[in-house]
Amino acid sequence: MDQVQFRQASAQDLDALVALENRCFTEDRLSRRSFRRFLDMPRDRLVVAESAEGLVGYCLVLMSAATRLARIYSIAVQPSERGRGVGERLISEAEKVAVAAGRIIMRLEVREDNPGAINLYRRLGYRQFGTYRDYYEDHANALRFERRILFYEPSRDFPAVPYYPQTTEFSCGPAALIMAMAAMDEHATMTTIEELRIWREATTIFMLAGHGGCGPHGLALAAWHRGFHASAYISKEGALFKDTVRNDDKKRVLELVHEGFIHDMAQTGIELHHDPLSLEGMKSALEDGRVPIILISTWQLNRSRVPHWVTVCAIDDQFVYLHDPEIDTDIGETVADKQYLPIDRRVFDRMSRYGRNQPLQAAVIVGPRRAV
Repeated sequence: MDQVQFRQASAQDLDALVALENRCFTEDRLSRRSFRRFLDMPRDRLVVAESAEGLVGYCLVLMSAATRLARIYSIAVQPSERGRGVGERLISEAEKVAVAAGRIIMRLEVREDNPGAINLYRRLGYRQFGTYRDYYEDHANALRFERRILFYEPSRDFPAVPYYPQTTEFSCGPAALIMAMAAMDEHATMTTIEELRIWREATTIFMLAGHGGCGPHGLALAAWHRGFHASAYISKEGALFKDTVRNDDKKRVLELVHEGFIHDMAQTGIELHHDPLSLEGMKSALEDGRVPIILISTWQLNRSRVPHWVTVCAIDDQFVYLHDPEIDTDIGETVADKQYLPIDRRVFDRMSRYGRNQPLQAAVIVGPRRAV
């Protein structure tokens, strides 16, 4: 294995690539013309494995022009080299070049009757998220897998933010706030009891279906009452989320809850701004040692237009890094999937607007504990 080297393919590899393809596959082969086209495409990457005997493997990675996704389109290892880790190394090299190109997620397809490859992908951390029916030439199905490949290394430029997952479907706001407060004070309480206490204090009572969610006014008050500095940036005045309920009595309850929040905030030193918080403002807050929590629409994440609170942990020239408190264990998500989740800055700008007409932008910035 030590004699195998990995590099980017060049036009001089064309004959060897075609020969390897024909040795490895009897159906769904890439043609000579296709290889030439991929070699000429500057956005895509073709990684090859080479030994003293010549080309022994390749991995073709396609880079989406519209998203931060990469996709392993094809991978092949010479039969005599199988079982020596060449395929695993090819995948690792492919992930590296995708990360260097700013990609966040790697996706791939694999025949559902190829248990060896499926086990390899699972071992490398890939998670199945779908199926393509009748995908291959012989009408076999393809399983779709993906893995997050870009991870943020916490730096001293921003506060270290501990992760806390929400324990109910309606308490994303309290969970996001708990993470922000824990970044300010390592002794801050991070328990389900505290999560539910905050929800009781900050809930708007009604919102969509089921339990009410939490609004920015209530979350800012919850932070203040626990001894932290807090400020709120809300693009709209008046009661929020009224358009999520149709009943006039419920709308009136939302208005009364809002009036109560405004009254209580007036008794505190919470700064209330009726303007959206810009990315520059978020980054400035982080550089100051404070942590923002942001209301987003989950449409960009899972095609569901649900209001959802996340904690902003870091910002660089390309990405906003979030702690998302919601972990969907039904699809195999883990804590690692939701910590320092990188979101393209342009995508985040769309995510941070909830609603279609005059979208709401809301944020709460949590600062250090106040002097008593």
